[in-house]
Amino acid sequence: MDFDLSEEQQALADSLGRLLADRYTPEARLAYLAEPDGFSRARWDDFVELGLTALPFDEAVGGLGAGPVETMVVMQAFGRALVVEPYLSAIVLGGAAMQIGATAAQRARILPGVAAGTTLLALAHAEPGSRFDLADIACAARTANGGWVLDGVKVAALGADSADLLVVAARHAGASRDPAGIGLFLVAADAPGGERRGFTTLDGRRAAEVRFAATPAEPLGPPGRGFATLTRTIEHGIAATSAEALGVMEAMHAMTLDYLKTRKQFGRAIGEFQVLQHRAVDMFVALEQARSMVFLATAALDIDDDAERARAIHAAKVQVSRSLTHIAEEAVQLHGGIGTTLEYFLGHLVRRATVLASLFGDPDHHLRRLAAMGGVYAAA
Repeated sequence: MDFDLSEEQQALADSLGRLLADRYTPEARLAYLAEPDGFSRARWDDFVELGLTALPFDEAVGGLGAGPVETMVVMQAFGRALVVEPYLSAIVLGGAAMQIGATAAQRARILPGVAAGTTLLALAHAEPGSRFDLADIACAARTANGGWVLDGVKVAALGADSADLLVVAARHAGASRDPAGIGLFLVAADAPGGERRGFTTLDGRRAAEVRFAATPAEPLGPPGRGFATLTRTIEHGIAATSAEALGVMEAMHAMTLDYLKTRKQFGRAIGEFQVLQHRAVDMFVALEQARSMVFLATAALDIDDDAERARAIHAAKVQVSRSLTHIAEEAVQLHGGIGTTLEYFLGHLVRRATVLASLFGDPDHHLRRLAAMGGVYAAA
């Protein structure tokens, strides 16, 4: 298998790298976080101009028809710079849900605005106490006056406080944790009966608690396919955040190596001490282990077999999260106290690493799921 990027993919990586190096310094990033939406609309327009918001969508709706590898390239670069714009929530999660589950008419109506960057999507699926169980949904969907309405609450919906349109997982039939009774619904952010309470997450980004009280909603495709669409959407999210985590790890590793070469103790650079060299090598090994699993997760998105795809995604999430935690801990240990301060960029990288390690499920959750499926490889 060829793991090298194509000329077009390398050109994308180079163009995005130049843009971020020029306009996404650590100081600029702090200013973006302080803006009303928690991100920079000007930088979002830059991403639109570069074609990033149109990247994964079909040409028929104004997209560029790219695939998972291009998304990996973008998310890896975003991880190195700690980009705070809502690409994950609006394009990766919301966009995947639309492409997988929406009707042709819904895609034709909504996706042109998403590809153009003028419509921000957000996925709202988690509920109080549901933890990582995608089927643990109590938010109710019911018919009323010839349409659908939602009643319930969603928590930690990424980017939901600035979104224009929400993709909401709700139960239209069945008991709690019954996957067959889950549907996905489109809800306008300003729909009557809806309430959003935005908050800042551990890593400085934005999420929201969303409440619905007889809030008008539109089914996203057939309600009976909701859980399958949600599952595949989260798989896209895991692959994308694994690539972002790879970028975060690369940045932490590079900063640590530079610190070992410049920080002096007892009249010599601390990187000359063999024990610290060994720890830096261990960080590199963990980084390369994660890199291979990011490639696996990205390639798995094109697999049609649900079980085979799920095995690869679970395995990737386990290794990437473990590598991410190890590298973050080592980076802090080798830097000393400065590694935890928010005045130093490493402190922000570590906070994002902490979030990414458990986003969409921590390693223990995915390891249990993988074990229940018989391991990475199906039994012969």
